[in-house]
Amino acid sequence: MGYKFDVEKVTKGAIDWIRNWFEENGKGCNAVIGISGGKDSTIVAKLCVEALGADRVIGVMMPCGVQKDISDSIRVCEYLGIKNYTINIEGAVNATLKQMEDAGIEISNQTRVNLPPRIRMSTLYAISQSHNGRVSNNCNLSENICGFSTRYGDDAGDFSPLANLTTVEIVQIGDYLGIPYNLVHKVPMDGLNLNENGDYITDEDILGVKYSDIHKYVIDPDTLEEENPDVFNKIRDKEIKNAFKLAPMPTYKPWNQQYRH
Repeated sequence: MGYKFDVEKVTKGAIDWIRNWFEENGKGCNAVIGISGGKDSTIVAKLCVEALGADRVIGVMMPCGVQKDISDSIRVCEYLGIKNYTINIEGAVNATLKQMEDAGIEISNQTRVNLPPRIRMSTLYAISQSHNGRVSNNCNLSENICGFSTRYGDDAGDFSPLANLTTVEIVQIGDYLGIPYNLVHKVPMDGLNLNENGDYITDEDILGVKYSDIHKYVIDPDTLEEENPDVFNKIRDKEIKNAFKLAPMPTYKPWNQQYRH
């Protein structure tokens, strides 16, 4: 059977899933969502509004200094009519890096890139605990396959509506929900990586592959491998290398060695 995506069925299913999850894991709780202004957080927020009502959805904008496209984040919150907060994390990020430097630690570029997402997630949980909340994970399947997230940063959360959907499918959901076109079709950027001109680098430039190819890898890997083996192998290598991010944390089990009887 060929691939077919029933956007209406999937969208309604996602709304029901969110509603049921909150009934079982946080009856009466609020959904706390980091709002970046990109399509993933926008669509998660819209799904939560449909499932829980706007009065139970809280948007949190977390620029690190100046965020050039924060107007999109503000527009999302206004469009959805949700309570929202802006917490600038620059001070927390810089203070941590300063303490590391003072301790004599040579700070890697990866540390500088991944620290802000981790502080953002800590901020979301702090707000969540002050608002009887549950924190959303806004990562999608395309990102997860390639490991395009920060462990214990944006890949954390309590519930994850988009984890099994590709970027191509999520765009269809956004259009189905009637979200403004430029919010759904905005070029994906993580807002962390800058080029030499100080402009944000797109996700696809960082990954070195297109989201449309990742979609093909998911729905029809054989055809992608036949048509473009280099791209197929690049995506597969990323999936293998980053699989540990999605796996449960390995734990030592002493009873396997008969320490308990």
